Amino acid sequence: MTTEIDEHITIIPRPEHNISRSDISDNALKVLYRLNKSGFEAYLVGGGVRDLLLGKKPKDFDITTNATPEQIRKLFRNCRLVGRRFRLAHIMFGPEVIEVATFRGHHDQNLPEDKNMSQQAQNGMLLRDNIFGSIEDDAIRRDFTVNSLYYNIDDFSVRDYVGGLQDLKDGIIRMIGDPETRYREDPVRMLRAVRFACKLDMRIEPNTAQPIYQLAPLLREIPSARLFEESLKLLQAGQGYSTYKMLIEYHLFDHLFPVISSRFSEHNDSPMEKIIEQVLKNTDFRLKNDKRVNPAFLFAAMLWYPVTEHAEKLSQEGGLAYYDAFALAMNDVLDDQCRSIAIPKRITTTMRDIWQLQLRLPRRQGRRASKLMEHPKFRAAFDLLELRANVERRNELQELAIWWDEYQVANNTKQREMISELGNVPTRKRHRPRKPSTAASRKPNKSQES
Repeated sequence: MTTEIDEHITIIPRPEHNISRSDISDNALKVLYRLNKSGFEAYLVGGGVRDLLLGKKPKDFDITTNATPEQIRKLFRNCRLVGRRFRLAHIMFGPEVIEVATFRGHHDQNLPEDKNMSQQAQNGMLLRDNIFGSIEDDAIRRDFTVNSLYYNIDDFSVRDYVGGLQDLKDGIIRMIGDPETRYREDPVRMLRAVRFACKLDMRIEPNTAQPIYQLAPLLREIPSARLFEESLKLLQAGQGYSTYKMLIEYHLFDHLFPVISSRFSEHNDSPMEKIIEQVLKNTDFRLKNDKRVNPAFLFAAMLWYPVTEHAEKLSQEGGLAYYDAFALAMNDVLDDQCRSIAIPKRITTTMRDIWQLQLRLPRRQGRRASKLMEHPKFRAAFDLLELRANVERRNELQELAIWWDEYQVANNTKQREMISELGNVPTRKRHRPRKPSTAASRKPNKSQES
C-alpha cells in the first residue's frame, strides 16, 4: 500500500486500500453520512475497519464522532443513550443497532472532583470514562493498535495513529500505552487480548502478554454478569478450543471457571478435560458450518463431571440417596460457578434438564423411552450422553448411546422390538411412610396430659 505519512498519522487514500462502501452496513452508512452532513467528524472504527482490511465480514459496525451523545440524540429519533461507565448512543434500525461513541479524551483534562465525568478506583480500574477529546486522543484511548483504525466517510481514507496497520500486517496484538496500566483500568482487556489473538490467528506481543499472568486475579473484581457475556464471546465465536487453551496458558481460565480448573488433572487426560476439549471442538465445527449453538449445552457438558463428582461425595458422606445427592450437587455447583460467571436462570434451567435426563436415559422399559423422546431437551441430553460415551469408553455407556441412536430413527415396530428385548426390569418399590395408628393419632385426654 502507498500511504501518506506525517509526524503523527498514516493516511491510506481510497484507491490504495480494499475497503468498499458496498461491504459496510447500509444503516451504518446512513449514520455516518448524517453526522458528516451535519458538520461533525464521523468515522467507522474498531473491529469493523480491522476486519474489512483483512477481507473478513464484520460482525458489527461501530462509529466514533466529535458529536456529544446529546447532539447525536437530536439528530436521530431512533436513538437511545446507554451506559454510565461509557456513555454511548445506540441508533436502532430494527434488529440492527449501530453504536456511536464520542471521541474519548485524557483523564487529566477533567477536574478530579467531577465524578459524573470520570472516576477511577484506587486499584486503577475505570469506574466512569466520559471525558471527550479529539480523534488523536481517542486513538490513544483505545485498547489494541489493530482496533484503532479509522475509516473516514468524508474522503474514504483509512487513518492510523498508533501503528495498527503494521501490526495488522505482522499479525500482532499490541496494547496501546503501558499494558499494566491499561489492564488495571479494565481487566477484561486481558480476555480481549486472548480473544483477538485466537480470532485473528495472531500472536500477543511480549510486553502486552507479560503482565497478564500477574494481573489475572483482577478479573474477580469484574461483575459476574459482564464475565458471562465475555465467556460467550470467548467460547462461542468459532475459536473456542484454541481460546480455551490460551486462557489456561495465561492463568485466566482459573478465574472464569474455578469449579473446573480446580479439578484439572496432572496430564490433562481426565474425562472432564476430554469432554471440554470435544464439546469446544464440536462447537467450533458447528459455527463454521453456520449451525446454531446453545450455551446451555456447552456449560452443561463442561460442568457435568464436577456435578457427578460432588454428588458422589454428598451421597457417601451424607448417606443420601444418589438422586437426592445429585439434586443438591446441581445446586452447589451452579451456585459456585455463578459467583464468577452469572449464568442466567433461563440457561441454568436448561442445564438442569440436560443433567437430570442423564439419570433417566438408562431407564427405557415400557413407555419410558417414547416419553423421554418427547422431552424438549431430549436431543441435547442425548448429545451429552454420546460425548460421555466417547470420553469414558465404558461398554455400558457406549451400548446405551448406540441403543438411543438406533431407537430415534427406528419405526414403531422396531421400537417395540427394541423395548421388548430389554426385558422387564423390576421397578424399585417406593417406601411410603406408614400411617399412624388410631391410638397414636388420637389426641391425649386431660388425664393423659396431666
